[in-house]
Amino acid sequence: MASISWFSSLHIRPTTASASDKAFCSGLSSPITVEHHKTTRPHLLSSLEEGLTVKRRQLILYTATAAIGAASTVSKALALNDVSEDFSIYTDDENKFKIEIPQEWQIGTGESAGFKSLTAFYPKEESNSNVSVMITGVGPDFTKMESFGKVEEFADTLVSGLDRSWKKPPGVAAKLIDCKSSKGFYFIEYTLQNPGESRKHLYSAIGMLTNGWYNRLYTVTGQYGDEETDKYASKVQKAVRSFKFT
Repeated sequence: MASISWFSSLHIRPTTASASDKAFCSGLSSPITVEHHKTTRPHLLSSLEEGLTVKRRQLILYTATAAIGAASTVSKALALNDVSEDFSIYTDDENKFKIEIPQEWQIGTGESAGFKSLTAFYPKEESNSNVSVMITGVGPDFTKMESFGKVEEFADTLVSGLDRSWKKPPGVAAKLIDCKSSKGFYFIEYTLQNPGESRKHLYSAIGMLTNGWYNRLYTVTGQYGDEETDKYASKVQKAVRSFKFT
């Protein structure tokens, strides 16, 4: 997959992007705009509250689009502990998380001014399937996931912000499949599909951690295409669900 244009100063894992991947990523890498999804609510929100609403939407969309292109923006890294015959535990002591990943998958890391940390996991063979963990610094207004609104509102903002099917000609179509809140995390399942191409399934777990000085948003996103459902769907979903803070 081609990298998203917001990334800068990244270690790039060599890969050959297909024409469809380039079109998909370029369609998501344009500057964020929320005008299409705004609603007019005179006298209900102060100017400050309106500003915070836009900030929330921008942050949600930024983390979502960045995560979609994550696997192509990383260099190899390694830090594994055996957990089972098929999965290993990857532990990041600095960023205080651990995640179970398929034994045969490769690991990469990236850096950018746009986010604090990026770690991606992907098959050795050429594939569009991967799992990424992206950490973004957030302001003092965001102290827990509910700061973004309830999980239904969060999921709707994320998916509607990615959807371009209403354009002429239509762009990528985003569809929300499911969402729930559990143990401090928001779990979002949705699909993305460019016209004439196969669907991409995305499964995300989003949580927040603070050290008393600053807050960090952790976005764990797994993705696979329709054609790889049988091969990777269960592995991707298991990896995302296994994510824990340490």
